[in-house]
Amino acid sequence: MKGELNFSEIKNDLPASIVVFFVALPLCLGIALASGAPLFSGVIAGIVGGIVVGLFSGSRLGVSGPAAGLAVIVFDAIGTLGSWELFLCAVVLSGVFQLLLGFARAGFVAYFIPSSVITGMLAGIGLLIVLKQIPYLFGWHSDFLGEEAFQQVNGENTFSAISHALSLMSPSALAISVVSLILLVVWDKYLTQAHKIFRLLQGPIVVVLLGIVTSLALAQAGMPLKADQLVTLPVIDSFESFTNEMSFPAFSQMFHIEVITIALVMAAVASIETLLCVEATDKLDPNKNVTPTNRELKAQGVGNIVSGLIGGLPITQVIVRSSANIAFGGKTKMSAILHGVFLLVSVVAMATLLNHIPLASLAAILITVGYKLMKPATFKVMYKNGMEQFLPFITTIAVMVVTDLLTGVIAGLVLSLFFTLRHSYRNSYHFKDTVDHAEGMETHHIVMAEDVSFFNKPRILKKLDSIPADTKVILDFSNSKSVAYDVKETVKDFLEHAKSKNIQVETIAFPQSA
Repeated sequence: MKGELNFSEIKNDLPASIVVFFVALPLCLGIALASGAPLFSGVIAGIVGGIVVGLFSGSRLGVSGPAAGLAVIVFDAIGTLGSWELFLCAVVLSGVFQLLLGFARAGFVAYFIPSSVITGMLAGIGLLIVLKQIPYLFGWHSDFLGEEAFQQVNGENTFSAISHALSLMSPSALAISVVSLILLVVWDKYLTQAHKIFRLLQGPIVVVLLGIVTSLALAQAGMPLKADQLVTLPVIDSFESFTNEMSFPAFSQMFHIEVITIALVMAAVASIETLLCVEATDKLDPNKNVTPTNRELKAQGVGNIVSGLIGGLPITQVIVRSSANIAFGGKTKMSAILHGVFLLVSVVAMATLLNHIPLASLAAILITVGYKLMKPATFKVMYKNGMEQFLPFITTIAVMVVTDLLTGVIAGLVLSLFFTLRHSYRNSYHFKDTVDHAEGMETHHIVMAEDVSFFNKPRILKKLDSIPADTKVILDFSNSKSVAYDVKETVKDFLEHAKSKNIQVETIAFPQSA
């Protein structure tokens, strides 16, 4: 079954999970810091996002944890409620609301997001990752690792922070950054082709280990990196100190109207961000599997309930961690689960060692992830697909860079909706499905209508996903005058995925070109 535990790909999942762990660790701490929450709450959310959500999720490659997009909401909510323990009640309730959304089948909303917007979101995230990590390459930063918004809480913005970093350059951090970037490029382009050992041992793992050795050597030489240039993980040296780091909800005030209101807001925003990430992750998935969105909402709900109960931040599926998982070879959800296990082990047994990891090393890793999301070839392909694809794509990126992720997606959706309504105004949509048993094989004959817009994507996707294994399907586009790019992509993905279910597919007049 898709998304279930699978140890057969452990040789790929294990190294990928280690890379995701190194990426997630400082993000968990940074997001907790930005949220005005205890640092340990970010690590708890990362552990729960990996292990608990990973076990319940149907996503093969998605990775969950605390999200930068919720940091401002969390910061304001803690101030409004006046108590961290009371805020944890809101986290638990937000999980309950997400469970209800999952059972109400609200996950269908994800299928209405056009491919141009999802591609724009991925490229925009990639560009933001690169821009936001540049200050860390030079050894200076003005905000937390993982920040996504253009305007930062201290008055800086994405571009002013880069300018400031250039004026406060640290030679040691810059040297670590340059060596790390060169090593990552050489490892990816040349060494992985030379011998299988370089494919099993991922470049980012070597970069982190080299960073730790360099950090220790600099300290021994009397030139240590500054505290804010290193990972800062709480050191747990006893069971008592471990329990002291944990907090629990103040259940006596759980159903206060302000708690319920904040819980509803968090559930809504976390669900939207999760569904966006699910669509983006499925698009990056080399095997083009389709994640069951309602199951994902339920998994996120369970995760937030558990996280809130033991003192963690709210959780969403996160595109930075998910894309790193895919980029470095993750194959099943064991990678996400193992990264959560490593986070747990790190706070119990490895904090002192991990606190020697330079943020410059991690920034180099994140920059390689960001570049893979925003390759120039993506822009060329979207431009060749026509203005109806390119304009929502580029608008999503531009608005994201100067505002935030959700605002950028909304801008792209508005532009896509304009083009779609223009088509839908002229044409109607329908498709019919007939089944016969010619030649001893169950055959589904699906005839598309004159105009097939991206609004029809959810029904088509659901229909194609329901085709049983070991059958034949005929997709007839002979009557179709207009087929949305998203529907073409859905059909192409189905053609690839059908092989794994032994489904024979015949297409009639399918418009291959964009």
